[in-house]
Amino acid sequence: MLKSLEGSWCLVLGASSGIGRAIALGLAEEGVHVAGVHFDTAAREDEVARLVEDIRGKGVEARFFNANAASRATRADIVPELAELTGATGGIRILVHSLAFGSLVPFLPREGWEKQISGRQIEMTLDVMAHSLVHWTQDLVAANLLRSGSKVYAMTSAGTSQHLPSYGAVSAAKSALESHVRQLACELATSGIAVNALRAGTTVTPALRRIPEHAGYIERAAENNPHGRLTRPEDVADAVALLSRTESSWLTGNTIGVDGAELHAAAGAWG
Repeated sequence: MLKSLEGSWCLVLGASSGIGRAIALGLAEEGVHVAGVHFDTAAREDEVARLVEDIRGKGVEARFFNANAASRATRADIVPELAELTGATGGIRILVHSLAFGSLVPFLPREGWEKQISGRQIEMTLDVMAHSLVHWTQDLVAANLLRSGSKVYAMTSAGTSQHLPSYGAVSAAKSALESHVRQLACELATSGIAVNALRAGTTVTPALRRIPEHAGYIERAAENNPHGRLTRPEDVADAVALLSRTESSWLTGNTIGVDGAELHAAAGAWG
């Protein structure tokens, strides 16, 4: 049975841009209060402030934290505040992990690249884009903020099985992220908490534009998608809202494609 999300709370890690931003706005439309963690410079301060006001304009609360979501100190500071905000109203109904910060450097030297990726860059990429999901889930569970009916979503990509010259560390991180999702789903099943990875189709976001090969990749993806367009952040936001309306935890441990059949069409002829 599908239920209203009105009055519940979400926590979006990576809430200020791209897919995370769209999810925050989409859930606010559903009456969900939004807590967001983002990591931005002063240059984007006004833009983030407008986003917060847009969310509040939908009649819900919004509390944003400008901090490094992969930092233990950040979790130590924010989780108690989340407990005060949400503890009396059911905790965090929806946790979204949409952190897109990693090193886009080839593993080995090549033409156009003077240096190969370092061990520190690989570790940072894995920590931010994969391991932080585990750490946030651990701390929220310990604080009793993830409860029966809660949903956890991690944003993955087709890069787990596709090759781009600069994408190796991010590909490894997304593969680890999907593994973490499966493990967390199994361990949280008895608590009634569902954990899934959402594999968005090619979506033009600031993170995608940072990939050196993004222009050609976008062109190929647009040709492959049977819908005749790329995935939009709002497509992913709609999926999060839809999947979150059930109390059931039976749909869990999966990587769910939200791509308009882009990946399937790319594997063979269609039309």
